[in-house]
Amino acid sequence: MRALLGRPAAVLRGLLDRPLTSYHLLLASTGLLLVIGLTMVFSATSVYAFATDGNAFAAIAEQATYAVFGLGAFWVCQRLPARTFRALGLPLLLVAFTLQGLLDLLSVASRVGLIGTPQLGPIGANVRWLEIGALSVQPSELAKFALVVWVADVLARKGSAVGWWRELARPLFPVVGLMLALVGYQDLGTMLCLVVLFVGMLWAAGVRLQVFAVMAVIGLAGVAFLVFLQRSYRMERLTAFLNPDCDVLDECYQAMQGRSALGDGGWFGVGLGNASHSWGWLPEGHNDFIFAVIGEELGVVGCLVVLGLFAVFAYTALRIARRVPDRFRRLAAAGVAAWIVGQTVINIGGVVGLLPITGLPLPFISAGGSALIVTMAAVGMLLSFARVEPAAARALHARPPAKWVQLLWAPLPPLPRDPAAAASDPSNRGTPRQEVR
Repeated sequence: MRALLGRPAAVLRGLLDRPLTSYHLLLASTGLLLVIGLTMVFSATSVYAFATDGNAFAAIAEQATYAVFGLGAFWVCQRLPARTFRALGLPLLLVAFTLQGLLDLLSVASRVGLIGTPQLGPIGANVRWLEIGALSVQPSELAKFALVVWVADVLARKGSAVGWWRELARPLFPVVGLMLALVGYQDLGTMLCLVVLFVGMLWAAGVRLQVFAVMAVIGLAGVAFLVFLQRSYRMERLTAFLNPDCDVLDECYQAMQGRSALGDGGWFGVGLGNASHSWGWLPEGHNDFIFAVIGEELGVVGCLVVLGLFAVFAYTALRIARRVPDRFRRLAAAGVAAWIVGQTVINIGGVVGLLPITGLPLPFISAGGSALIVTMAAVGMLLSFARVEPAAARALHARPPAKWVQLLWAPLPPLPRDPAAAASDPSNRGTPRQEVR
């Protein structure tokens, strides 16, 4: 028995020890999650979109456009070196601060009646998007990527000095704290994701446990203040999570519909496109609660496949963080891993009832443009890190170019020449002719 179990383990170790394992695992897990996301967005929106607008492909066409832009961002970022990301950290952070501050300013102005009524979401949440002409931007998504790059650069420059409070207090804690306050005013779920991201990077940097204890106290106080500040809907979500006897037709409606969808799916689901809850009964079924639609249509097996792909992604990101040669890449990879895994846990935890509902999308799968483009850019940065692993870099340089590249750039063979034309060519005169035997 030990021999039978030892051989598959040895084969698995051999596969994981290959130089391009991180590269291929990251491409495979991300690509499959993106394909599942496009499929589920179409399945969750086609019937309702056809009933309301007469076009079943409206939502999937928009999401496919975002996916194309996301793949473009992915391709660009996977070609950039680490020094470019470090140089872009501060400009990206300033842009995120500007856009998020403008969004909060417009929200405050609308609340006091200066620019009309505030735009509210479909279930009463604050607006999270900044409309710039025909373009809709979610600044909090850009803040995730900007914080990963900038915090990794700052921590890499400080080195072992991160163990001292004064080194963390300038400029790390004030800048991150201001960003958390600006994002948390509009979007508490994204603020919690930023907190998980920041804590994960500090843990990877080797910060002392006393720092995390103080941060926990300050963080709980800040979350309580933000919940009290926007108690109209945040308190409803919190009390609905803590109160099992809440009104299923009011504050518990979305949560109960999501769990009902999961229960109806069983082990193998009802089939793609057959989820009755996505026909207008489940709010945000294509976005925040798309995992419930996956459970109803694909069952427990489909949910386990999605969770397995996220586990592969998390393992690959942490593997890259462990194997890359320099400190900046290690911290940035750990930040992306904490970001994606933390957001996934918060989203799925809210759907299954283990955590309060926060409105966070499921990475790669939920509908949305800003989230998908920024997430794909972060994955592209991870892939650029995977390319510089010592063994991977040697393997990529030693590997011959693809056959289509060889065919494209190979010199053309000379054309056969007519003997009579060759004899009359002046360039061939004086050249001894070969006898034909």
